[in-house]
Amino acid sequence: MSASISTRARHLADWAADYVYAGTRQVEHGLRARRAVPSGAGDRAPVLLLPGVYETWQFLLPVARPLAAAGHPVHVVPDLRYNRAPVAAGAGLAAAYLEEADLRGAVLVAHSKGGLIGKRVMLSPAGGRVAGMVAVATPFRGSRWARYLVGRTLRAFSPTDTELLALVAERAVDARITAVYPRFDPHIPETGALPGATNIELPLSGHFRPLGDPRLVEVVVREVERLAAAVAPRPEP
Repeated sequence: MSASISTRARHLADWAADYVYAGTRQVEHGLRARRAVPSGAGDRAPVLLLPGVYETWQFLLPVARPLAAAGHPVHVVPDLRYNRAPVAAGAGLAAAYLEEADLRGAVLVAHSKGGLIGKRVMLSPAGGRVAGMVAVATPFRGSRWARYLVGRTLRAFSPTDTELLALVAERAVDARITAVYPRFDPHIPETGALPGATNIELPLSGHFRPLGDPRLVEVVVREVERLAAAVAPRPEP
């Protein structure tokens, strides 16, 4: 078997495993729809979870639990539900939640589409409440597969989408974003890297499955701490 055929076979296997992971999580989350959000008991920087398209906040449980255990109050945006609304609408909901909950110095933790929502929030007036964002597998520059998908919700990720291109052109907050992404992402062949951001590629495969990998969880927790510390007030001398 040639190297190229072997690589394609491995990628197909990774793709299948990724869908099995996502499907299993969807069923589990449906059965436990009223699961409580992990709550940190400390006074560390609050975290706001922003899931991907067709996901609930529970997809981010693997990172939410250790963040709460470290003392970060963890928040979700209930009105996002399965995150099917356009990015601008989702950002409006997230920005409104930041203000209603009076969160300050918050770190956004996002997956996929959630990272686009988070960047738009950071560019909005509510962005002053945000210390930074850790975005996992976010199509900051779109995905070439999106143009072949059915429905506006998914086609909005096309690299030629007007709104996406406008968001790409906005660079003011990129330095406060950490983009974490797998080496092979079947949904985002362009990778989740963001020029100007802190980019961390991990030796993982998949779009959904990396969320449950301890290596990714460790990086997310570490980057949340770093971003929060960067804007934390210094003690009086």
